[in-house]
This record gives sequence, C-alpha cells and structure tokens, in this order.
Amino acid sequence: MSLIDRCLVPEWPAPPRVRSLQTSRHGGASLAPYDAFNLGDHVGDVPQVVAHNRQLLSALMPSEPVWLQQVHGTAVVNADDASCLPQADACIARHRGAVCVVMTADCLPVLLCDDAGTVVGAAHAGWKGLAAGVIEATVVAMDVAPHSLMAWLGPAISQPAFEVGGEVRDLFVAQHADAAKAFLPGVGDKWLADIYLLARQRLQALGITRIHGGELCTYSDPENFFSYRRDGVTGRMGTFIWLE
Repeated sequence: MSLIDRCLVPEWPAPPRVRSLQTSRHGGASLAPYDAFNLGDHVGDVPQVVAHNRQLLSALMPSEPVWLQQVHGTAVVNADDASCLPQADACIARHRGAVCVVMTADCLPVLLCDDAGTVVGAAHAGWKGLAAGVIEATVVAMDVAPHSLMAWLGPAISQPAFEVGGEVRDLFVAQHADAAKAFLPGVGDKWLADIYLLARQRLQALGITRIHGGELCTYSDPENFFSYRRDGVTGRMGTFIWLE
C-alpha cells in the first residue's frame, strides 16, 4: 500500500488548486511508542527516523513543508517566505507550491482556504490556542473576506475523552457565553470539553459558516491516530495544505 493510501484526503469543497492531506500513524519507520509514521522531531523519537518519515512525504508535496515549532500560541508565519521564523502555531501561503503544516496528537488541526483558491492556512488549535485566538489570528493573516473562507476540522480528541478543569470552561465562557454549550459536567469539578464545537463557534463568530470535518477522534482510535492524552509518549500526525 502506498503512503497516499495510508493518509486521509480531507473531504470539503475546496477549489481544485487547493490540495490538502492528513497523515495517520501508518506508513513510516518509527518504532513503538512512535509507530509508525511519526512526524514530530520533539517527542523523543530517533531524529534520523523522523527525517526519513518526513522525506517519504516528498513524493506527495511540491516542496518542503514549513515545519513549525508549536508553542500553543497565536503567532502566524507565511510559508511564502523561506526565511520565516518557524516558532508559531499557524501558517498561511499564497504562492503556488508553498506547503503549510501543523502537527497534532489530540489538539485540533484547522485548515482554511478561500473560494478563489488564492490563499490557504493551517492552525494548531488546542484549547490554549483556541482561547488565545489562533483561529482569529490566522484569518487576519489570510487577509480576505471571512465569508469567502471555508474550513476543515481534522482529527482531534472528542468530548467524552477531553476532561478539563473548571478554569478552562470559565475562560471560554468569559470570552463567549455560548461556549457553555461546549462543556458537559464531568467527575468532581471537571468538565468534558467539545473542542470541535469551540472551534466552530470561533469560526462562525468570524463569519465563516462553511465548516467541514470534525468527526474523527484521536483518543478512541489507537489503530489510526496518535493521542497524547491516551498514551503520553507518542508520535505526531501532520495536517498539510498548499496551492497547486
């Protein structure tokens, strides 16, 4: 089976020149607990093996992706600029062949593109990034009318497995009252957070109503996805987008 057959191609009505790809844990050379297609070079895997796994993507990509050093913040880099500083949690591109990527293992990857196929973006949206405004920062950087954008939500931890403290719920509700709908009572003072709904609310507040994906749970599918909350030490998947 080829690598492309081991990946997911997002199902959304993006323009033909917009290409996107979601990796799974299949297809690489990493050994347990990073087995097998780990793309993260910061999780304790053998560096040479991670480099090999990344090299396998070269046949599927028009150029080397801009690998970010993700810090759960809101900084956005432009993949068109080869000298861009990679410490960021989102990436955009307007030039043909510049590849954006975010890595996750429970956090939510969000892809964005406009109807005209002139700009694409990818955001790493864990709860910290969502609360801080990483989606909003990405949309600002894309610099097109929000109503011309559509979004795809990749694999992330689903609500039954995503337990957070009351301070997390309070933070989101203080920003947007409707965020209360994304939390169910857990055990004791804990809450179960729906990260997909929190992202949808943020997107809709910006005027982005065409939102696809959001049905794949990393935590409950150990065969296909890495999950930090489930396994602790684990690999990272990549969510890619570029213009052809």
